[in-house]
Amino acid sequence: MALLDVSHIETYYGESHILFDLSLRVEPGEVVCLLGRNGAGKTTTIRSIAGLTPPRRGTITLRGNDLVGKAPFRIARLGIGFVPEDRRIFPNLTVHENLEVARNTWGNGQPGPWTEPRLCELFPILRERRNQPGGTLSGGEQQMLTIARTLMGNPEILLLDEPSEGLAPLVVETLRQQLARLKASGLTIVLAEQNVRFVSELGDRVYILEKGMMRYQGSMAEFLRDEEVRRTYLAV
Repeated sequence: MALLDVSHIETYYGESHILFDLSLRVEPGEVVCLLGRNGAGKTTTIRSIAGLTPPRRGTITLRGNDLVGKAPFRIARLGIGFVPEDRRIFPNLTVHENLEVARNTWGNGQPGPWTEPRLCELFPILRERRNQPGGTLSGGEQQMLTIARTLMGNPEILLLDEPSEGLAPLVVETLRQQLARLKASGLTIVLAEQNVRFVSELGDRVYILEKGMMRYQGSMAEFLRDEEVRRTYLAV
């Protein structure tokens, strides 16, 4: 059984039909990449999983437990961590306070696997900025803070929506290395992206969306060998 199984979902914004009969699966420890042009449905897929835009039809299960219809905070407590494209940090809180408000404790108040010291090893700049308001950080630093804040909830699966969007090339490469370390730690990741180069060394499997429909799926190696697929579905 897959860790996360999305089966034949249909998702709408109001009366606008966005996702059509969409299915995907995620195995433990995988990095699964959702690729596609702007408006393909990547963000809606992520939001459907997180419970922010629940599908009207189909099923989404985590370890066999149905997520559809559950409130987003309950889905988060079950092990789904969502990193939105627009970051949504608390600008007036310090880096430390941003992390602290998301802290999840296990058992009798004991911290889970992801703690602030461990996250500062992964993102050293956050240690340097610990007492600085979140709103004064650069875009790349805010992205790292958003990921770290989500990890403070100790999720089983991390959903990342366009993490490289708008970042300078050097920052993108630093972020890629940090996500590679997360992958090496065994964390399961679903990564929605347009930047093929960014995901090419991270992903295990690829799904390509176009106009809300799944058009391609395969291993990352197969995808990188298939120039026709990249030209058809990703070229601008």
